[in-house]
Amino acid sequence: MTRLLLLLCILSLSESMTLQAQPYAPTWESLDRRPVPEWYRDAKFGIFIHWGVYAVPGWCEKGKYAEWYQNGLQKDDTSRQQYHRINFGERSYYDLAKDFHAELFKPDDWAKLFERSGAKYIVLTSKHHDGYCLWPSMNANETWGFPWNSMSVGPQRDLIGELFEAVRKTDVHPGLYYSLYEWFNPLYHQDKRVYVDNHVWPQMRELVNMYRPDVFWTDGDWEVCDTVWRSQQFLAWLYNESPVKDRVVTFDRWGIDVRFHHGQVYTPEYEPDKDFENHYFEESRGMGYSYGYNREEDAWDYTSTQALVLSLIDKVSRGGNLLLDIGPDAHGKIPPIMQERLLQMGEWLSLNGEAIYGTSRWTKPCQWSETGRRDYVPPKDNPNMEWRTSGDVMLKLTVDPDSGYGVKELFFTAKPSENALFAILPAYPDNRTVRIRDFSMSGKSSCTLISTGESLPWKQSGKDVEITLPEYHPNRMKAPWAWAIRIK
Repeated sequence: MTRLLLLLCILSLSESMTLQAQPYAPTWESLDRRPVPEWYRDAKFGIFIHWGVYAVPGWCEKGKYAEWYQNGLQKDDTSRQQYHRINFGERSYYDLAKDFHAELFKPDDWAKLFERSGAKYIVLTSKHHDGYCLWPSMNANETWGFPWNSMSVGPQRDLIGELFEAVRKTDVHPGLYYSLYEWFNPLYHQDKRVYVDNHVWPQMRELVNMYRPDVFWTDGDWEVCDTVWRSQQFLAWLYNESPVKDRVVTFDRWGIDVRFHHGQVYTPEYEPDKDFENHYFEESRGMGYSYGYNREEDAWDYTSTQALVLSLIDKVSRGGNLLLDIGPDAHGKIPPIMQERLLQMGEWLSLNGEAIYGTSRWTKPCQWSETGRRDYVPPKDNPNMEWRTSGDVMLKLTVDPDSGYGVKELFFTAKPSENALFAILPAYPDNRTVRIRDFSMSGKSSCTLISTGESLPWKQSGKDVEITLPEYHPNRMKAPWAWAIRIK
């Protein structure tokens, strides 16, 4: 008995010492103290990639998410059901995995595109709400009772492994999205706690240990609370023991009522009006509306390059990141219009990235025009779409206002360590004069148009500073979607 008590005391002491050695306890109070890794705060721009079996039908009505195809098909979406009957007859959604060939998927080409876009990280859907895995997850096959991963059915390739190998040849950080719940997983509906213990946790740990992602982006959390998902325990393992503990970035989708309250980075989705002045955030959005490939969307449904560049600037000026989505098709091709948008954003960033990468929020994110309303809400052209999803809403807030509305005429970012302020103009002023209100500069200060390297004359005019721009020359001033001035 004495020996047993001594052994228990030793084990208790050992456990206590282990816990003390681990800096993060499985509580939100402790986990929320972990700082956002510097590499991510400096990155500013990432690419979301929604890819899976849902790319085979690749369809939904405009204003909906194509990656939710199975959910609508097996519930009450009559438009999806009709589309499915016409194109696939009586075949089940699960049978469509046989048509997910990815035969044109060239990971090195994808990686080169991502690098040229100026994005500094990617987030690939390792598994969406349908449960299909883009890696050889034997757990998925066992839980579902049939082949349900990309090595067993469909491409017969480890899509995550191939893409990560290619991306790691560039300066882009590889990351993964993982859906906690699965719409029709029988184990999830039988016993959620067993589903978490025997399916979710093994899969998440396998992903982290096998692929070592720099980003781990969870979703599908909203039906149960964080204690069922055991979210705090997983994050404690991730931060204390995992192979990515020193660099991984996580987010806020970990259970009912967690989002926007706990988590390292908040995740607004098509919510450009949300501001988190005291908490880091990343807004995600598609180029059209759907995240997954949607063949129903037309060219005019895609957000213009100018609006995407301005969206990036807007997020960064407010202290956040932009996660811009692409939806490859079932063959493994990224639609050309998406490639074009990424390349054009990369063109602008190659000239003006100094005002984006590694910056922080200044005392104010923007300067509004002196007159006009600031509460613009676009009209609803599509009853399925809420105003915040309107692709070109940023143009109305900057360069193309409706009558009676003001605009954001300047955005600001800063690099305090370099004593540098950046003023970014959405529009090149006709009179070539930029006025920064309630701002003063010393006689040793300088102003430079970043894209051309030209020094700009400036003067103090009362409480304001006036900067004079050069004559506009379209052949010399490339990527005309916004203009950045460095002030030192």
